[in-house]
Amino acid sequence: MKGIIMIIDGMADRPLGELGGKTPLEAAQTPNMDRMAKLGVNGIMDSIKPGIRPGSDTAHLSILGYDPYEVYTGRGPFEAAGVGVEVRPGDIAFRCNFSTADENGIITDRRAGRIREGTAQLAETLNTMILEEDIEVIFKESTGHRAVLVLRGEGLSDQISDADPKHDGKKVKNVIGLDDSPEAEKTAIILNKVIQKSYELLKDHPINLKRKQNGEPPANIVLPRGAGAVPNADPFNEKYGIKSACIAETGLIQGIAQIAGMDIIEVEGATGGVDTNLENITSSILQNASLDYDFLLINIDGADEAGHDGNLEEKVEFIEKVDAVIGKVMELEDVYFILTADHSTPIAVMDHTGDPVPLVIRGPDVRVDQVNQFHERAAANGGLCRIRGSDIMNILMDLMNRSTKFGA
Repeated sequence: MKGIIMIIDGMADRPLGELGGKTPLEAAQTPNMDRMAKLGVNGIMDSIKPGIRPGSDTAHLSILGYDPYEVYTGRGPFEAAGVGVEVRPGDIAFRCNFSTADENGIITDRRAGRIREGTAQLAETLNTMILEEDIEVIFKESTGHRAVLVLRGEGLSDQISDADPKHDGKKVKNVIGLDDSPEAEKTAIILNKVIQKSYELLKDHPINLKRKQNGEPPANIVLPRGAGAVPNADPFNEKYGIKSACIAETGLIQGIAQIAGMDIIEVEGATGGVDTNLENITSSILQNASLDYDFLLINIDGADEAGHDGNLEEKVEFIEKVDAVIGKVMELEDVYFILTADHSTPIAVMDHTGDPVPLVIRGPDVRVDQVNQFHERAAANGGLCRIRGSDIMNILMDLMNRSTKFGA
């Protein structure tokens, strides 16, 4: 038997007045998800534990059976590994946004109009940056407005604050050390220089001059956050005795899988947004499920993007598009298929919350319950009741008859 966990990033939500008190998932037309609920066992899940607002990174770590409180050092190393940067012990890595700043350092668009093209050229220019300190600066573009930064050298620390103000209309934050160590102070000083130099290098870049001519916000500054040192995680395949692969759109999730030792399957046209190529993603899932992989981790990100943007119409439409993917995956035989989200990203909040998310497991001999729709409230009546993300791999391995007995 094979196992698939499909995570529709940020799909869960809260009731909205404009939907008559329904969530976007309740309001969406999802015949395939509803059919899966009828054929499976349902429940709700706290990806870490009740009331904790998880990041996509900590949520995925928990779902894969890792304790995020032990393994997680920050988002940066996962982002870096996911876009192909070889992170080494001692490196400090950051996730970044290509953003738009005015001449006073005010961020006017944290995502530079969700830039899609030209970021490789911007990263190439940033890699020409030379610091007075003996520190190597490594930039690499990811999908869309996302990028990574790695600082390599002696005497660095990940105990520093973020530069990202989190909201438009605010100045870039001054990075400071979070402890009293000289390493943290040194790293904070270096990172502030990197940010300033990024603006100097990018503000008149040809890519940005063209964007301004087209009425688009220039990607003229880099905002680093999520500093982290390289984590130490047990290899996933050894942990569960399986061969695994990951199909994901963003560098973050690919990086988690990379550091865990899973194979990474690239998909052409997978943008991580609502414009992603779902047909290619579906084809990749079906093709790789027929290979000799025992387990596939799949992450589809567009609902999370719509939630962060507060775009209700886009979120509902994207959920309905993803429903077609679910229908195709359900055609696979001899597979335990788990569908869930990693966290809620409510339209009204425009950020992650600690609300539990719906979950359904379909496969041979599961204890089918009475739930016949897939959404937050219906799933709460299911046979799985309320579980944590850290329970999922144990449940899946037991269903796949790959777990070992505890006790005599």
